Amino acid sequence: YARVRQLMEAGRDFYHTFDLEVRQKNFHPFVPANYDQVLDTLLAHNQPGLRFLEWGSGTGVITIMADMIGFEAYGIEIDAPLVDVARKLAKKYQSNARFAVGSFLPMGYEYRDSTGDTRTGTVGHAVSGYLELQHPLEDFDVVYGYPWPGEAEIMEDVMRQYGNPKATLLIQRGA
Repeated sequence: YARVRQLMEAGRDFYHTFDLEVRQKNFHPFVPANYDQVLDTLLAHNQPGLRFLEWGSGTGVITIMADMIGFEAYGIEIDAPLVDVARKLAKKYQSNARFAVGSFLPMGYEYRDSTGDTRTGTVGHAVSGYLELQHPLEDFDVVYGYPWPGEAEIMEDVMRQYGNPKATLLIQRGA
């Protein structure tokens, strides 16, 4: 897993620069997950032929890791410059991971919590990324997301309404 470790280090280096140049000047929702923890989780859920999707794939590190360990891996990210970074990292690490610019929310999806609140926090609204991927959510076996507090419920609701009932939803909560 030397290449996976190099990829994770490249992701950490990018985030350090991104934090200094972007996040410390203006809020941006991109925060990298704990790559080591996610890798362990992906290894535990990996089986031949599974299709993986990362919601809010940022720089693509986790999606590329999933590809490197054997998943057919895809990522959806709303921030086009981050998708550019992800595609460059995929090329550098000879990954077949595919990325789409857009929202992980399927077309027509509307969130309502138990009180009727429709706010989605940092979950952005844009064209659905599934169009570019040419796969609906139900095509994925393992779906991963790292939501901000209060947004896991949205991910669970999207999966319940549009995901494959046999799929696994992995949500990283906190650090």
